Amino acid sequence: MRRRWVSMSELLVVASKVRAYLKEKNAKMSGDLPEAINAKVMAILDDATGRSRGNKRTTVKPQDV
Repeated sequence: MRRRWVSMSELLVVASKVRAYLKEKNAKMSGDLPEAINAKVMAILDDATGRSRGNKRTTVKPQDV
């Protein structure tokens, strides 16, 4: 499947939650980290969608991930 670049307004991850998680780990977040995480999440969802369609389903299930 073709992956597309999304703008900050289309992020699937919440930057403040990522920042808080990293703060608990005594780490900091760069400004472009949420976009990189978003790209990974979208790739995972694209692959899972392909697997569900391969099984003749439109519902993506945990086993597709």
